[in-house]
Amino acid sequence: MPSTRDELAAARARIIVALDLPTSADARALAQRLADRPGLFKVNAQLFTESGPEMVRWLVERGERVFLDLKYHDIPHIVAEACVRAADLGASLLTVHTSGGPKMLAAARKALEKHAGSRRPRLLGVTLLTSLSREEAKRIGFSGTVKRNVVRLARMAKASGCDGVIAAPSDVGAVRRACGRRFLVITPGIHAAGGPKAHDQARVATAADAIRAGADKVVVGRAVYGALSPVRAFDQLAWEIAAALR
Repeated sequence: MPSTRDELAAARARIIVALDLPTSADARALAQRLADRPGLFKVNAQLFTESGPEMVRWLVERGERVFLDLKYHDIPHIVAEACVRAADLGASLLTVHTSGGPKMLAAARKALEKHAGSRRPRLLGVTLLTSLSREEAKRIGFSGTVKRNVVRLARMAKASGCDGVIAAPSDVGAVRRACGRRFLVITPGIHAAGGPKAHDQARVATAADAIRAGADKVVVGRAVYGALSPVRAFDQLAWEIAAALR
């Protein structure tokens, strides 16, 4: 049964397109091609370093919502001030590393309260990067399984005031059970159905599988910008997610 227009709109809103491209010119060109389709566009550290705040302002001025993925990790005061500056730019989602600890996370959330209501960006904790395998996690000091550590960090993030976390597809279900339905879970590590399953990420899934597992939104990069037709690739992902939501 074909998806309805409302179903496709709901599916599109769940897709975050990562502008993980070499230059701001490339990123702007992709954003223009996909205008009004994704729920958000993600600006990462590489793009922000190359183009600065102007990329965020440009997207916001065009009416797009921005996921500013800079993964702040510093002393509480510095992270709090950085979050306020990001909010002033108009970002809708921000990331901080949960390994910065409860005081840092709580300071970030408290600082964002000046942007009350719908203008306050949602604060997301980064648990363990999707590039980390179990062996690598152990090498940097995380004992136990990756999933166990992700759940522990997610619970800490929730207790510290974060609105949600970034978690790999394989960890979504466990985080959802531990933190509840209202806690945002956003999932990177997404590959196209039938496409390559990994680049520099170790824990991956299709967009539909991540949504079925309980993710609120998925972050998609190469599966869209690496396609011959990014618009067609995006629309295909939306169809797959719409089907998964039924």
